[in-house]
Amino acid sequence: MKILIKNGTIVNEGRSFKGSVVIDNDRIEDIIDGTNTPRGIYDKEIEASGCFVLPGVIDEHVHFREPGLTRKADIESESRAAAYGGVTSFFDMPNTNPQTTALDALEEKFVLAHSKSHVNYSFFFGATNDNASLFGELDRHRIPGIKLFMGASTGNMLVDRQDSLTNIFKTCAKLDLPVMTHCEDTAEINRNMADAQGRYGDDPPICMHQHIRSEKACYDSTSLAVSLAKTYGTHLHVAHVSTARELEFFGVYKNITAEAVIAHLYFSDKDYKEKGALIKCNPSVKSYADREGLRRAIADGRIMTIGTDHAPHELKDKQGGCAKAASGMPLLQFSLPTMLEFVDAGVLGIERVVELMCHNPASLFRVNERGYLRKSYKADVTIVKPDAPWTVTEDIIQSKCKWSPMMGHEYKWRVMQTICNGHVVYDNGILADTESRGEEISFR
Repeated sequence: MKILIKNGTIVNEGRSFKGSVVIDNDRIEDIIDGTNTPRGIYDKEIEASGCFVLPGVIDEHVHFREPGLTRKADIESESRAAAYGGVTSFFDMPNTNPQTTALDALEEKFVLAHSKSHVNYSFFFGATNDNASLFGELDRHRIPGIKLFMGASTGNMLVDRQDSLTNIFKTCAKLDLPVMTHCEDTAEINRNMADAQGRYGDDPPICMHQHIRSEKACYDSTSLAVSLAKTYGTHLHVAHVSTARELEFFGVYKNITAEAVIAHLYFSDKDYKEKGALIKCNPSVKSYADREGLRRAIADGRIMTIGTDHAPHELKDKQGGCAKAASGMPLLQFSLPTMLEFVDAGVLGIERVVELMCHNPASLFRVNERGYLRKSYKADVTIVKPDAPWTVTEDIIQSKCKWSPMMGHEYKWRVMQTICNGHVVYDNGILADTESRGEEISFR
């Protein structure tokens, strides 16, 4: 199929300009700078006047819950939410059931995604205290890297032995595989939880979550990860940085990078009163000052990528306080509109949004032929429109859990079309191509 996207504002590689994009089957055939419509015969013409044409978003950090936890979410439902949100590629995390810490478990995920995913996919391989010997057997062209939980979270994949951490960082440096870390000090968290339970009972109120999973817990763990990466030359990518204090580690060393996620950029401790456990996540949503520090860091380059840590739970699992309510929230469908709100607020420019959500994930993980609008690259394209208000309601939410902390929020930016490998998979409110499937992402 040959598609012409015309009269839009193309945002790509630091520029915004009026132009057209020509797609031939699954590839970008041409990018035309200017207002002249290219001649030719097209199977489909998309009028993008008043819209912005972006590379498809790459979300490097999602939890789609399949296999084993499909009462919460599955690859079909969450990849559909991705398409509705302008996300054309995702990297899924290993804390499923079984955990993705063995080669056969990894292969099972690829098989599932091949038949179920509406957008492009890959999967992190999970580290344990004793599986680093398997890393050399992994196909480095199929995975983004190794996920390492240096703090206990959902799924209990904690790696806490110093000899194991050293072996993981050394092995990944030798194999040139990025290590993406969840950094929280579990001993510090356990002490804080015991103190809070002594004061408030078995299930402390949700406002205590930021004090239990504290700034110190994050900083101490990130400091250890940075020290190991500096010692062994490992490419360390710290996931979901949640404190302003941790930012001192980033923007200094080329091999040490960081991700921010929507939860910590949008919410602060001021929101616990209204949202309660709906915004409980690990690491915790922290202070207003931390949120503002993170916003400055996404603009000035200390933060390299934006993910969602999209983590659906059934609503019944989100009831209770710090001990009982599950941690995690579904935000994938709303990540791009939220980031575009920051453009309207003057936090950063739209070119920087594209760097954070498209270019930088592709460059950091060395994704082949995606993340940019370039001739001969895969035709992953997202078209968004400003000043097109809509409100988040349950019927709009595509995630299987059917709730979001953004419920009731009115957005000004609307995803109009999502094109994945040359297929219009989402078109202004509907899943337009129910039969097409995303492709396995290739790396390096």
